[in-house]
Amino acid sequence: MTAIVHDPSGTEEPGTALVLDQAPARERWSWALYEFASTIFSMNIATLYFAVWLVSDLHGSNADVAIGNGIASALVMLSIPILGAVSDVTRRRKPWVVGFTIVAVAATVAIGAVGQHLIPLTGDSILKPTVVNDFVISGLPLVFVITAFVIANYAYQGALPFYNAMMPELAPPGKWGQLSGLGAILGYTGSILGVLMIKPFFDGALPLLGQLPGSLMHAMRAIFPLASTGGRVATFAPTALLYFVFSIPLFVFCRDHFPVRTRQSVPWRQAFRDVANTIRESRKYPGVLRFIVASFVYQDAMGTIISFMALYAVVAMGFKSGSETTLFVVLTIPAVFGAWLWGRLTDRIGPKKTLMIVLGAWVLLLVAMIAAPSRQAFWIVGAMIGFIYGGVNVAERPMLLRLIPDEEAGRFFGLMVLSARAAAIVGPLVWALAVDGLMPSFGKGIAYRAGVATVAIAMCIALFIMRGVPDNFRATEKLSG
Repeated sequence: MTAIVHDPSGTEEPGTALVLDQAPARERWSWALYEFASTIFSMNIATLYFAVWLVSDLHGSNADVAIGNGIASALVMLSIPILGAVSDVTRRRKPWVVGFTIVAVAATVAIGAVGQHLIPLTGDSILKPTVVNDFVISGLPLVFVITAFVIANYAYQGALPFYNAMMPELAPPGKWGQLSGLGAILGYTGSILGVLMIKPFFDGALPLLGQLPGSLMHAMRAIFPLASTGGRVATFAPTALLYFVFSIPLFVFCRDHFPVRTRQSVPWRQAFRDVANTIRESRKYPGVLRFIVASFVYQDAMGTIISFMALYAVVAMGFKSGSETTLFVVLTIPAVFGAWLWGRLTDRIGPKKTLMIVLGAWVLLLVAMIAAPSRQAFWIVGAMIGFIYGGVNVAERPMLLRLIPDEEAGRFFGLMVLSARAAAIVGPLVWALAVDGLMPSFGKGIAYRAGVATVAIAMCIALFIMRGVPDNFRATEKLSG
């Protein structure tokens, strides 16, 4: 069985790995499978069901959802870089992943419990709805729901930088792209299968296939907790359970390979100072700060277009309302194959060149989306966007790891999370200003296409910024042998 070997050279070159060989396959696959688990949560909770349940079924406001997302993002921005600095001191990543995941699972179950026991059962596909005229969620039930969502969303996001920071201990630099690509493939597979496994709890049907037998649905709802009511509220607890189950291999088989064993207490004050120092010290590693700025811009663009793609399809392209689930399933399938290709390409030509190709393709496809004359053309463009979507995630992790020493991965990944969370607030706001501002004068079609244009402009800016990031691929490749 292949084992990780510590590099005794003590080289201080940025991006130099502490491993000369791959970790055992069981450990690498367990690490990658966590991406499968986490995307079940992100697809079903963050993308498909929670916001629609709160706004459409319970007649809450879009502001309620925005507040929940904003608080979670703000908490991530304030805490994760600090916790990343602490993890760098101890060289321990796994306990943070495990802890955050368990909190996210528990909070997601809490959403379902509150929704079924403290709130009337109303909304689409509820099997035995509670008759309440003009119900609008408010007061303590609303506070409980938003609080549980904030905790779940924060913990889900909080686990990811520590998960990413585990990667350089599992493979040498020449294999980072393949390992990252494996995680991305399983992640997109989790998005698809997560929808297929959870949607029956909502309405007893599968996308494209239709209704399932009543006896099968009765058995499934009896097995899974808090799933017997039907409707969107019945999707939360099963999602949490699947998130937990597919995280177990990482809990059991992965480990921190180079923990610092010390009886001294963690220097929390130093960790707080390190957050500011991370930005200042980024000057020691050429291109790091520029890359993080580029990441902010392209993550802003990607997050915005993915968040609004279903709405764009319905409003601007005339798709049938309620087709969001099928749309996301179909457009995610090409991402699975794309993730494999981008992982291979990252190891062959390097992460910077791969990112440049992907960002350039984003610009072309966003322009094509604006110009798409029909729903058929939109499906083609959407499928191609799905194919390139994984390229950023696959190449981004190896890109950062080639710019910094791996022992500082935790705090720099934390800094990238801070950047991405800030982007998650800015991007939708820019989109909303463009669309809402133009719609009264120019109509839905032009207004929504203008929203896509703001995303395309952001991708152009990211591509320009990325040009100045140094390409350490060849130098690092020599070091890793």
